[in-house]
This record gives sequence, structure tokens and C-alpha cells, in this order.
Amino acid sequence: MACTLEKFIHSLDPRALPRVLEIQSGIYFQGSIYEMFGNECCLSTGEVIKVIGFKINKLIASICENNEVSRFSAKVELPLNFPGLYKVVADKTPYTSVEEITRKVSIGPTRFGHPCFYSPEDIKLENLTIKHGEQITFNSMEEVNGMMAVNCGVVRNNQTHSFTLPLSQEGKFYECEDDQIYTLKEIAEWKIPKCRNRVVKLSNTLHMWDSSNPLPENFGGCLILTPVYEVQAVMKFRKDIVHILSDLDVEVKDITDCYDISSFLHPLCLEDVFERTSKEFPVVAEIMEGPSGSQKPYNLLHTGKEIIIYKKYQATRVLASEIRTDSPKRHFLIPLSYKGKFKRRPREFPTAYDLEIARSEKEQLHVVATKAFDSPHKELFSVSVGDQFLIQQCQTSEVLYEGRKKVIDVLACEQMLSDTYKKVFLPMYMEGGFVEVIHDKKQYQLSEICKEFRLPFNVKVSVRDLSVEEDVLAAVPGLRFEEEITDSYLLISSTSSPVESWEIPVYRLNMLVHLLSKDVQTVVHPATKTMVEEISEEQYYMVRRYENQTLHPPPRPPKNPTTLVPKLVSAEPKQGVSDVLQAPKNFCIDTTKKLCSNQAADVLELQVNCENNLMHRENKKDMAGKATLVETSMIKDLTKKALGKCESEKEEEEEYDYVDENIIENIRKIFQDTTVRNKHALSEGRR
Repeated sequence: MACTLEKFIHSLDPRALPRVLEIQSGIYFQGSIYEMFGNECCLSTGEVIKVIGFKINKLIASICENNEVSRFSAKVELPLNFPGLYKVVADKTPYTSVEEITRKVSIGPTRFGHPCFYSPEDIKLENLTIKHGEQITFNSMEEVNGMMAVNCGVVRNNQTHSFTLPLSQEGKFYECEDDQIYTLKEIAEWKIPKCRNRVVKLSNTLHMWDSSNPLPENFGGCLILTPVYEVQAVMKFRKDIVHILSDLDVEVKDITDCYDISSFLHPLCLEDVFERTSKEFPVVAEIMEGPSGSQKPYNLLHTGKEIIIYKKYQATRVLASEIRTDSPKRHFLIPLSYKGKFKRRPREFPTAYDLEIARSEKEQLHVVATKAFDSPHKELFSVSVGDQFLIQQCQTSEVLYEGRKKVIDVLACEQMLSDTYKKVFLPMYMEGGFVEVIHDKKQYQLSEICKEFRLPFNVKVSVRDLSVEEDVLAAVPGLRFEEEITDSYLLISSTSSPVESWEIPVYRLNMLVHLLSKDVQTVVHPATKTMVEEISEEQYYMVRRYENQTLHPPPRPPKNPTTLVPKLVSAEPKQGVSDVLQAPKNFCIDTTKKLCSNQAADVLELQVNCENNLMHRENKKDMAGKATLVETSMIKDLTKKALGKCESEKEEEEEYDYVDENIIENIRKIFQDTTVRNKHALSEGRR
């Protein structure tokens, strides 16, 4: 039976791909078939296409009143990156079975892919009875005794009880109310069910309203979102991938069951190629859709080009981020074969616990305090801005509180005075601020740094890589090496001129190929060229997420013992949502408060003075292996000057109009805390 392309795609289960469609009622626009923003707009009646994928391209929004479209509302297009945070309104239409839920709702490994439902009736299982109205979390799907089932969970008395529901389980299942807030992109990827629209309530716009905003000024109501999909398809007599918007005015008929699907080209993404066994390489492939980018080898991988794929393998990269105080930061994946050299740059430490993590047996850590700390115990040291310390080790110490002795973890240090050293103890829970003083002038290869030092590690390029035309790292003022990662790569070269081979990443390169039945002339690949890969912020966090899945998380830093000492009253106002929105885009993995640009310059000036004075005193007094103090007053003046500049610079911060993930997470936390407090207050009022 024929139906519109829009209706077909809205009801299509991605697990049923690929599908072969015949155009029943075509459409034709005079001129280039790619003149509509790169999307196909010419489909003739009787033409056959193979749909290989689809994704949401944009959203059509209508203002909603009482969960219905307002009669006076015009429909507006919203791109997926439209700034704003939204609450999802629970769908009042129930699902009739678990199978329908799995077919229409996204269930995945991330926290966005764990939808919650409740049943108005009890569900009796073998070892558990799910009570009516109890929230059921759908976590994942798996095969149990040859049948597909959903792994679920319910929380009772703060304990999670896990169980499985078969797809055949019938009954009414309603969406639970969702207290979270989401970006439009997150909603499009995870929160719009198939064959249904989604009602959302605008929670915060994240930017000032202007005339270009398609929504009314001060709008805070609900929107009904209808997705428009971009369909990826293969046509019968073409070797490239075509992109069709689902709202194109054509009718289609599904003829998959009566058509020879093998007569179409079989496009493979790089993940599909990587899943082939090692014995199947090398192979020759033709590019059906090439990646974007001007950097080699991406600029060589254009549509129609033939390449040799020699092998698949895992390779090590160093994940690095640009050191800068404003945003956004640039991120890089650096191969160990990088031939440039690096010099060390000072690190910053927000707590005493970070000093303990960073210290090493190879050299003594020398730091300058950039933030004052008043100790609540006379046995522990109070830090002033400009104090210098040599870090020793972590140990325990007794402190006196209300006449009783308590044992706490402390960091043993040597305070550097004008002509002597004083042993002091800093509490491990101390929230201060320290910057490292560098005495090491040596230039290091990347492999040496990974071998001799513990990451994260701050550096700058001192000698660029002369083996490449343009070294992108050379122009970066400072780099922070985050961690070593292992990633998947394919080794390729051109069939026309195989003079060099390139590594291409499997999971970050959008490229489609189809394999050719051609023999590879040479099995031995030419000299391999590696490159520094600049990655987006989204890719950066995906890389760290997947890498950290195989690692044990570091221990939590010790907290201020609130049971031991009275809580200090802060003079700063309590942070609210409006304060969070003014924060710059600085979604960094650590929670370090970075120094501003003027401060960084002064701290570097401070470091140079420290090193010059230390060298002078070491030569004069011949003190073996120990650094001596620079004049404390000079250090304090410079550091206070730097901090003063930082405060004045903060007042001139710009507003950001884009959606920032750090802002989102902070707003989510504040939003959830407020919700909990309101619920608690409401329950107290009822009593």
C-alpha cells in the first residue's frame, strides 16, 4: 500500500533497514537535483531507491495550549542546535505492550536512553510483583532463552531491584513525569518516539531574545515538536549516497520482499569495514561519500576515488587540550610518532589533594599559593597568597577539636622561608590554589613525556614537527596532555599513486565506501604517515567517555570534616540559575578554576623571577638539591596583582548565546535540588 514518504519514515523501525522503496507519485524541480541545500528533490514515478539510514534533520514547532496546537500558532523551524533547555511533558497516550515501547522509544546505554513508565495495574512476575503506579526504568535489551526481553529496574527503599520483561508483555504503560531538562538536540536523539509528536516546555532560553528568534518574546509555554528526517538512500544507477528530506511531497511503496536487494550497491561505513576479519584485508574500495575537511588525507578522499585498505588495528594517541582561559578550547589527538619537541609549563592545582596526586619520586614538586586558606586547627598551617612549598608526602596527624583528639589526613610540606625551611601540614580537604614552579629547561619528545611523567601534564611546543607542511600544535600557546587513549584505525592509500599510506580514524570519520572485486597489486603498504587530528568538543568527550569505561575512577578527594569543625560562613551570594548562565563555556574534565589571561602572564613572570633567584642563590650558597625562597613580598605582590586582574576581567565577561554543556549540567543540578526542596516543603505542609 502506498503512503507518503513522511508517514513511512515516521513509522519505520531502524532495525528493519535497509528497505527498498518504489516511487508511486514523483516530484520534479527544474534545475539541479541538488539545488535544495544539498538534498535530493527530483524523484521520478517508478524509480526504485534503497533506504539505508535516516536521522532527524530539524524540528517543526507549534505553540501548544492544553496539549493541542493553538489555532493562532504558526509553525516554525527549529535547528537542532537552537539554544534553550526544555522539560519533556509526559505523553498521556499509553503504550499497549513492551514490544511497542521498544519499537518506538529509544533505549540505549546513556542516561538519556533509560525511559521510565508505569502501569495502572500490578504486573506479576516469577519472583517479583510490580505494583501499579510504580516507576519502571527500561535500561537495555537482551536475548533471554532465545527470546528478546528488556532489562528493567524499580527502586524500593533506595535499593534497585532488577528484572526482565518479555516483549510479549501486554498492558497499558504510561510515560512517567520527567524532572530532567534537555537541549533540543538531546530531545531529538532520545526523547521523540516513533509515530508520535513530543510536547516540551521551555525551561530556559540560555540567551537574550532578539528579532531573529522564531519564538515570541518572553515565551515560556509548551511546544509540540514534529521531526523532519534526512533519509540516506542508494539509487539504482548512481554510485553516490543521496539525501532526501522526509517532508518531500512523494508517495512510496515498500517492495523489499519482492525485489532483489543485492542489485544495489552495498555501502559500508568505516565501522562496517573494521568489523571484517583481519584475513579479509587488504581490499580495494570506492568512496561513495567522502568526508569533509581540507587537511590531508581527508582532502584526497573524495567521492568516486578508489583506495586500498591494507589492515585494521589499534593505535595509541595522546589526548591534548589547549590551555586557555576563555572558551572554546581546541582539542587534539597526537600520535606518539610526532617529531616535535616540548617544554614544560606550570600546572595549576585547586586542592591539596591534587598536589598529592601530582607529586612524583623523580622530582620534588615546588608550588606557589595563589589563594589564602585559614586553618580551623592550630596544628595545621594557614596559607597566605604567595607562600611557597616543597611537597613531601601524605600522612596522618592528630588535631584537637572540642577537647578531643581526631586523626585526619594531611599533606606534609616544607614552607620555603628567606633562609630556611619550615615543616608544615596542610589538610587534605583544603580548597586553595597553587601554581607549579618549573626548574626543568629540558626539551622532551612526546614518547619521553608519556614514559617519564604522570598525565595530565602541561607543555608548549618548543620545536615544531618539520616532517609536516603545517604543524597545527606549533601555533598553540600551551597544551595540556590529558591521557593516553587507544583508538581504532584503518591504514589506506590511493590505488592510483600508492606512494604513502595514511591512518584514518574509524569512529570519527563520516565516510561510506563499497568494496570492489579487484586484486591488490601489493600487500606491503608504503611508508605510513600519521597526523595530529583536531577533534570537536563533542568528539573530545566521547573519546574520554569510552576510554574511561575501561579504567577505574580515581578516589574521591577527602571532604572537609563538617562533623569535626563548624562550617565556615561564606560572604559570597548563593549561586542560582541566573548566575550559572553568565558563566563562560568551560566544560573541562577537571573542576579546576583556571587563572585568567592577565593572571597567567603575571604567574609566568613570577615563575621566571623564582627560577632566576633560585639559580642565583643555589650558585651562591651551593645548596644541594633544594630550591630556596624568592622574596615573599615580591611573590605576594605579583600574585595579588594577578588575582586582582582576574577579578576585574571576570566583570567584563561576555554572555554566550550557544548551548554549553557545563552550563546545562549546573542548571540540571540546581533544578533538581530545587525540585527536591519544593517536594519536601509540600509534604511538610500537608502534614
